[in-house]
Amino acid sequence: MSRQFHDHRLDSEALAQLFTEARSYNGWLDQPVTDEQLHAIWDLVKMGPTSANMQPARIVWVKSPEAKAKLVDCVSEGNKAKVAAAPVTALIAYDIDFHEELPSLFPHTDAKSWFAGDEAGRKEGAFRNSSLQGAYLMLAARALGLDTGPMSGFDGAAVEAAFFADHPRHKINFICSIGYGDPASIFERSPRPDFGRFTRIA
Repeated sequence: MSRQFHDHRLDSEALAQLFTEARSYNGWLDQPVTDEQLHAIWDLVKMGPTSANMQPARIVWVKSPEAKAKLVDCVSEGNKAKVAAAPVTALIAYDIDFHEELPSLFPHTDAKSWFAGDEAGRKEGAFRNSSLQGAYLMLAARALGLDTGPMSGFDGAAVEAAFFADHPRHKINFICSIGYGDPASIFERSPRPDFGRFTRIA
């Protein structure tokens, strides 16, 4: 019996929302993001593939005025207004001891033992896979009709002291504002390279 293949490609409108027309915003419209929307983002993020289904990302959704004020104090001068105006800024951190959760997340084998006693390996895996999860977060937010503004201009030690003091094994990766982007806050899209410039087929 021949196997039938189905075309599951997204249409051009969906691809535009996720990639070709999506932008990283520097300013935000005065429109709130609900807790329900944040839950919906996470419900997509957790489905993204990671090594051994590890879930090293630890996210703090900075939403209250008090939390925003603390975060503003931790970011670079050029990012302060962005964070202050954003409805939400997600702090994407990673747990160095993520392997403690693997018995429930990857139950069909003893994956925890792969990482026990190898903190350097755990740090590498946690950073790599939390970066993946942060990227999934951005795509999930876009898929749900929101915009994002990822940032790396912050004092990592200050962010950890302000938001992860009770979890010293959680280390910040990057931050990403979420909301409804203000079109006036972006400039013309920067150039993107053609296939052959930075890739090759071996």
